[in-house]
Amino acid sequence: MNAIRTVAVVGAGLVGQGWAIVFARAGMDVAIFDAREKAEAVIGAQIEKAVGDLAAGGLCDDPASLLSRIRFATSLQDAVASCDYVQESAFERIDVKVDVSRAIDAALPAHAFVGSSTSGFPGSDFYADCGNRARMMVVHPVNPPHLVPLVEIVPTPWTAPEVAARARELMEQVGQSAVSLSREVPGFILNRLQGALLDEAFALFAEGYATADDIDRTVRDGLGLRWAFMGPFETIDLNAPKGLADYAERLGPMYSGFAEQRKANRDWVPEAVVRADAERRRVLPAGALEDRRSWRDDMLMRMVRAKRG
Repeated sequence: MNAIRTVAVVGAGLVGQGWAIVFARAGMDVAIFDAREKAEAVIGAQIEKAVGDLAAGGLCDDPASLLSRIRFATSLQDAVASCDYVQESAFERIDVKVDVSRAIDAALPAHAFVGSSTSGFPGSDFYADCGNRARMMVVHPVNPPHLVPLVEIVPTPWTAPEVAARARELMEQVGQSAVSLSREVPGFILNRLQGALLDEAFALFAEGYATADDIDRTVRDGLGLRWAFMGPFETIDLNAPKGLADYAERLGPMYSGFAEQRKANRDWVPEAVVRADAERRRVLPAGALEDRRSWRDDMLMRMVRAKRG
């Protein structure tokens, strides 16, 4: 089995940039290809800033060495032809994914394999025509991947099981927290869980039970504190004297009642979206979003340091 020494990152928006940092931080050489005009100058500056922020946050001891392992390829073929692994992070549109996947397929070395950063499209939607589809799958990160370690590995019907297992090994090798799905499901795990919470949040807001800020506060200062270090099954396992089954017996009927209420149409009502957006813009003007994202990243770095103990 070939060691992973060189990684190609195809598409270097915020997710692709984070991936480049993840692999370079782990000591791998990274070749970035992004087709946008002036990509190297713009993206290079953004990566340097992100790495500088990591260093300032105590999460990168040698930023110069990390950056030295990242180069910009002159073409997709240049990036892919000598790599051991490809992380595709192109624009989130099926036709783009199909075209990029075909181009990667044509240049892929015989030993290399591919993961797509797609947020919710099944890999079978864009890998079907690829000759190397047995070595292709979804490897979906959370944005930004260099700060939030979760990665979902989702095989297509054609992905060889040993290649999916190899992808998990790689993710663990570079310090990510890997989750392996047994088969495809739209949205994977993270976005389906997030979607369920967002559906309920929008419904409670639309029906006038609470403000957007108070709903956010409920998650931030309640559920989120526990969810930062344990998941929903462990949470309920610890919340009843005899564990999970005891919790289900005690509180299952209550949750079933909630589920009955949810059978009503609970789409994201446009009027509620407009009101929630207006409330958020009163709290945070659109011009301040970028500064708030920087604050978010700083908070994530603090949490990463805390969780490392």
